Amino acid sequence: MRIRSASTKTTQAIAKILAEEVLKDKPKTKNALVFALSGDLGAGKTNFIQGFVKGLGIKNRLTSPTFLIFRNYNLSGGKYKKFFHVDAYRIKKSKELDVLGLKNEIADPKNIIAIEWAEKIKKILPKNSVWLKFEHHRENERIINIAEQMNSRRRV
Repeated sequence: MRIRSASTKTTQAIAKILAEEVLKDKPKTKNALVFALSGDLGAGKTNFIQGFVKGLGIKNRLTSPTFLIFRNYNLSGGKYKKFFHVDAYRIKKSKELDVLGLKNEIADPKNIIAIEWAEKIKKILPKNSVWLKFEHHRENERIINIAEQMNSRRRV
């Protein structure tokens, strides 16, 4: 699927709608629901996640956890219990995340995980991760390509 966003506000609205839809569905996998985001600096990954957390009902102000690597937020009243926001920008090898326990969080089907710079840790991500590639288009426009797998050539 290919989505064009004309502004930050639109990117956040798209993400909010996606999150609301996610909450309506039952978890369908044995692992966490993982959204793997990739794209250049300033392409809209953090803006997307800011809208996504609003759709999940999280009231906290979200900033990218670049130096913390990941933050978690409790979700209330649904099938999912926690949301994790991961920023792999500073990660050189996937093994660096072992100490933080990310593999355990990925294994829990009650978690939703959004990962910026996910291509850096693709070896530890489930095959059913939803990949979102963000591209600069025009001045404020972004293109968001969504695929079931990173290596998927299929674009809907």
